[in-house]
Amino acid sequence: GVATILGAKKVYLLAWGENKAAMIKECVEGPITDTIPASYLQTHNNAHVALDLSAAMNLTRIQRPWLVTSCEWNDKLIRSAIVWLGQLTGKPILKLTNKDYNENGLSELLALYGSAYNVNIKIFNDLQHTITGWPGGKPNADDTYRPERAKPYPKRVIIFSPHPDDDVISMGGTLRRLVEQKHEVHVAYETSGNIAVGDEEVVRFMHFINGFNQLFNNSEDLVINEKYIEIRNFLKEKKDGDMDSRDILTIKGLIRRGEARTACTYNNIPLERCHFLDLPFYETGKIQKNPISEADVEIVRNLLREIKPHQIFVAGDLADPHGTHRVCTDAVFAAVDLEKEEGAKWLKDCRI
Repeated sequence: GVATILGAKKVYLLAWGENKAAMIKECVEGPITDTIPASYLQTHNNAHVALDLSAAMNLTRIQRPWLVTSCEWNDKLIRSAIVWLGQLTGKPILKLTNKDYNENGLSELLALYGSAYNVNIKIFNDLQHTITGWPGGKPNADDTYRPERAKPYPKRVIIFSPHPDDDVISMGGTLRRLVEQKHEVHVAYETSGNIAVGDEEVVRFMHFINGFNQLFNNSEDLVINEKYIEIRNFLKEKKDGDMDSRDILTIKGLIRRGEARTACTYNNIPLERCHFLDLPFYETGKIQKNPISEADVEIVRNLLREIKPHQIFVAGDLADPHGTHRVCTDAVFAAVDLEKEEGAKWLKDCRI
């Protein structure tokens, strides 16, 4: 029990991953309570908590270090502090006062910049210059204070979508603007996304294919007839937890491809600019994926070499080290690093 643990001379608590972050905050900084037994370690004289950054992300010393220690201030940390202060006080950035800074642990910024007014103006301008209606850059315009350069125009753009829906879910508006503003937009679907498709969708599409065969081919396509019966019987016998057959995974992947093509067509992206990479690490048929390999990186690298983009958009969900989004992003960065090592000229005019 807890008493036995507290009787130890030294205790180590280990945690990693963002799914532990909320509980670690309660354990380390919250009240001692029976509902969180680990919180009793606050009373131990020799307790150590070992975390990775993802598990520690909710701790005050990570989220708001200015409340517990002196900081080495950089632009990113200053922006984080001022946004937090505005939310805390309920004030717009330009209305924050010296008193607000002093009462909430940010007096160091007053010493650094002289007054709240100077900090407010700096951060307001910084944030304002990250907002644009021209994600590919505005042609023939002064781009001094714009987040994206005006030239070259039009740009070649690759949007890396970990699953065949992340492009429109995560940046659908930006994607549409890029197309409307006449840039050459490519969408690279990095994985098949097949395990997210329900069995009922497979049945629906198999009914359609079989019906198509009956109506237009007098049921003479024997492959369709046999596959229809085989897949229907497999799904009928399938139990919870059973893995899909390779044929069913392929059909599920085709369903996702169809959805992705529909989205691209709706957004006026030519189908030849839709790239289905089917990275091998994903194709296990299970939730647990394989580690990233050279084959994954090489597939991404070949696409980059072919298109030579001026802009690359990648998924920014990096907290989960084993999640598909993180692995897909690692594959892109690894491919870019290899191109850097070879001195690829296209990288000189590319932004990620």
